Amino acid sequence: MTGSGPPVPRPGQLVARTAGPNPPVLSCRALRKVFGGHVVLDDLDLDVAEHEVVALIGASGSGKSTLLRCVNLLEDLDDGTIHLDGEHITDPRVSPDLVRRRIGIVFQAYNLFPHLSVLDNITLAPRRVYRRDRAEAEFQARELLARVGLAEKAGDYPDRLSGGQQQRVAIVRALVNAPRLILLDEVTSALDPELVGEVLTMIRDLKADGMTMVLATHEMGFAREVADRICFLDGGRVIEEGPPEQVLGEPTQPRTRQFLRRIIEAGRLQAPPTG
Repeated sequence: MTGSGPPVPRPGQLVARTAGPNPPVLSCRALRKVFGGHVVLDDLDLDVAEHEVVALIGASGSGKSTLLRCVNLLEDLDDGTIHLDGEHITDPRVSPDLVRRRIGIVFQAYNLFPHLSVLDNITLAPRRVYRRDRAEAEFQARELLARVGLAEKAGDYPDRLSGGQQQRVAIVRALVNAPRLILLDEVTSALDPELVGEVLTMIRDLKADGMTMVLATHEMGFAREVADRICFLDGGRVIEEGPPEQVLGEPTQPRTRQFLRRIIEAGRLQAPPTG
């Protein structure tokens, strides 16, 4: 791409840095987190490259959600370091609020303010925290809502939306500051099955836009479709990682095979073809 200046990203879209060798967008080293004597993250390493989508899978309690919360600095690490674009964000001198401007996170629960309209939910942080002009913030929010098919819902309150619509609004709220990285923590788990597709379609679109994402999910079929790499967590460590077809189709670790066997038996993933 040529031109007189750097390209300007549209809302929710990233532009790669061009100066010098690019570090991973996210780099986690030897992360350790202990709750009440229970080790939740145990010497965990993870790198996420520009525009990469990494899916975290594993049983409940394997450390997926805790990892995402630590990356967003919602939990303090007991040991280890996290770097964002080469910057040591777990340095105690770094402001968590400044870091969170560059990392969006969406949870299983929508966490929308029930007394605010969709538009006000999305623009609250840009206006109140980042002091952006109301007209500018609302224009950007409406543009994002239009991209996800919710333009006509801008003035509605959350209780007038379906679960799938509320979750899409929550994702838009995380996108409104054009973050470098989006973290998605089981964003379909609270939805009725018929509404899951709405959210998964939105995530597919974000991938097509080049968004860098880390998502914790129990949707194995979706992880296989959308992820560039799957990491299987067990006991607070990444014990197997690789392309979806390898991890889900031909896992090398016995614990991964055991986990996937149970998933297949529960009907949540088709068995890989044989022969």
